[in-house]
Amino acid sequence: MTSIAASVPFRAPRRAWLTDLPVLLVAVVWGASYLAAKGITTTHTVVAVLVLRFAVVLPALVVAGWRGLRALTAAQWRGAGFLGLILSGIFLLETYGVVHTSATNAGLIISLTMIFTPLAEAAVTSIRPPRAFLAAAGLSVAGVVLLTQGGGFTTPSLGDLLMLLAALARTVHVLAMSRIKAVEGADSLSLTTVQLGSAVAVFALLAAAPGTGASPWAVALDFGPREWAGLLFLSVFCTLFAFFVQMWAVRRTSPSRVSLLLGTEPLWAAAAGIAIAGDRPGVLGIAGAVLVLAGTSWGRRAADESGR
Repeated sequence: MTSIAASVPFRAPRRAWLTDLPVLLVAVVWGASYLAAKGITTTHTVVAVLVLRFAVVLPALVVAGWRGLRALTAAQWRGAGFLGLILSGIFLLETYGVVHTSATNAGLIISLTMIFTPLAEAAVTSIRPPRAFLAAAGLSVAGVVLLTQGGGFTTPSLGDLLMLLAALARTVHVLAMSRIKAVEGADSLSLTTVQLGSAVAVFALLAAAPGTGASPWAVALDFGPREWAGLLFLSVFCTLFAFFVQMWAVRRTSPSRVSLLLGTEPLWAAAAGIAIAGDRPGVLGIAGAVLVLAGTSWGRRAADESGR
């Protein structure tokens, strides 16, 4: 970046922002996704909504990546399928979680993945993380405690606990992706398609089981224009658009820059929850949100510096 900026001092920043803006838009739509999911989902329609959400985009992914899918080996199919099982658990925890908590809490608690992942990696490799990172992790955990106590010191809600489990499940997913040797050489589009296909299969099986809520068809027929708009927002923007922007951006800028921009997701989740849903976290909740954002940002920088 330095050499480009030196040779083209006026045009480089503009080019950088042309890449940054779509990535930042992904962070915005991901932040708003918690509110969108909360608006169209109830406890009895979680599984059905998940079937509909991913069934809408899966055919497009299959068509776009058909050549890559045919090139996958049996071991790569198995590895990607296993990752898809973990992914299905993440989406179930997140969606049930957001039904039972605020969009603000959901977006901020899930951001703890950025802290949990390096800690888990350190535990697996027996390499102690730097003190700055441990301090940042402690700051983030303290922030979550305050965030979930925005109305006073009470027991965290079921939704808060589910979102915390979702953050842990995301950590497991990241570690599994880095350690399953079979998927290392797989095309990213094909890998994502198989994972989402596996997740949809899990959701479809759950939807067919008795006692898991309304069927996808019944929910689809019951949806009005507002619900369909929310579902298409989750499917097209939060899934399809987000995936292709990430693929496009990492080829034009650094992965760390993309990660930094996507790390603003909890900020947009809080903004959407407060501005649109009328979330009122209170003084303790606001203090907790600030600590979570500060802790995850500090922890990300400390992890990057340690890696370098």
